[in-house]
Amino acid sequence: MILDTFSLAGRTGIVTGASRGIGAALAQAICEAGANVVIADILEDKAKETAAAISKLGGGRAIGTVVDMRSRTSIQALVDTTVKEFGTVDILFNNAGTIHRTPCEDFDADVFEEEIKVNLTGPFLLSQACARVMIAHKHKGKIVNTGSLLAVQGGRTVPAYAASKGGLVQVTKTMCNDWAKYNILVNAIGPGWVETDNTAPLRANTERYEHITERIPLGRWAKPADLMGVAVFLASDASDYITGQIIFVDGGWLAF
Repeated sequence: MILDTFSLAGRTGIVTGASRGIGAALAQAICEAGANVVIADILEDKAKETAAAISKLGGGRAIGTVVDMRSRTSIQALVDTTVKEFGTVDILFNNAGTIHRTPCEDFDADVFEEEIKVNLTGPFLLSQACARVMIAHKHKGKIVNTGSLLAVQGGRTVPAYAASKGGLVQVTKTMCNDWAKYNILVNAIGPGWVETDNTAPLRANTERYEHITERIPLGRWAKPADLMGVAVFLASDASDYITGQIIFVDGGWLAF
């Protein structure tokens, strides 16, 4: 049955930046589809709270732990914890990220470098660590990176974010090419304008908020739950011939 191909029962996933917002929705989605999920976040207490809440919804089991995407040691510890707890890693969602808004002429170089570490270098290193487990265990793997509209658009006052997301989409394609022979499929989700803490300053600016909303063909901003379906699809057998792609969930923004 076709619906069986969407089941994630018996699999284990890691979702970073998953204590709230998009990450929490992604974690909830794959857990409800049957996967055990490790919710990793720089805010360990919040990660554990979210894991406890998701576990009550049924499906797989969720646990919370800490990860600092700037630290190789922390990234490897996350993978080690997952393998120790669940035996392997089948699915990775690289969702953790940070954004700073400052005009290009005033953007601090240290902030730029740190944002690249969190949004690009860290996801690459975590993908690498998970891929090594998948290769060693000789099983299929799914890696999904959270991109952005700004992977293909410049945006305003977000040079580091745009650079990191553009780079993440390109490294998604490279990992696809290198790891296809191991049956590790690597894709990206490109969220549009989503109601999260990161976009709160934009939504608080009435003029900017209305300008953005008017340009979205569906006429509204996304909620994190709008990303749950594509998350399950890309993590499941239903997408077994899709790799190296970025799927935009943007209400039609890029088509306008």
